[in-house]
Amino acid sequence: MARVRGPLPPRVSAPDLPREFETAHGLGPRAVLLGTRVVSLEGHVDAAHSTISESVIAEASVDSLDLTGATLVDVAISSLRVTELLARDGRWRNIAVDGGRIGTLDLSGAELDSVELRGVRIDYLSLRGASVRDVLIADCVIGTLDLPLATLSRVRFEDSRADEVDSDGLRAEHVDLRGLEAISYGRPDSLRGVTLSHRQVELAAADFARALGIDVQD
Repeated sequence: MARVRGPLPPRVSAPDLPREFETAHGLGPRAVLLGTRVVSLEGHVDAAHSTISESVIAEASVDSLDLTGATLVDVAISSLRVTELLARDGRWRNIAVDGGRIGTLDLSGAELDSVELRGVRIDYLSLRGASVRDVLIADCVIGTLDLPLATLSRVRFEDSRADEVDSDGLRAEHVDLRGLEAISYGRPDSLRGVTLSHRQVELAAADFARALGIDVQD
């Protein structure tokens, strides 16, 4: 049998959601929610260290949403508009984020397993020091993608764009960047373990040359 070449695709599962939900008007710190549709989020929402399972957060428009240290399992988030979403040191498993606009999405130090971001516009996405496994990012527009010291496994980008990618200290395995159109790579010498297309390598040739100490002049 011929050996399959190329990065392994992410194994992403849709959130396992109930047919009926209870309704929660807002979120609070250390909340415990199961089978809940969260509505009426506004202003600054502090849901740090919460546990949210088999639930939906839909069409919220807030200044900030603090999910620091929170655990999310089987959660669908749709049409979220938020200036700042803080999810540092959190745990996300079987999460779907569909549509919306996020200024800052801070997932520093988080553990992500089976997560899909689709059709989201994000000005700044930080995965600094995060452990990321089985993640699909599709149809997204990202300003800065911050990956220093992150560990990525089976991560794929599809039809997405980023202005800048910072990969300093990145540890990558089966990371497919062929579907990410990036303007620049801050540390292309840290991209060991990722897959790029020939066209991407040609477009980023100047970045790669500078990383190797090559002076390129016409």
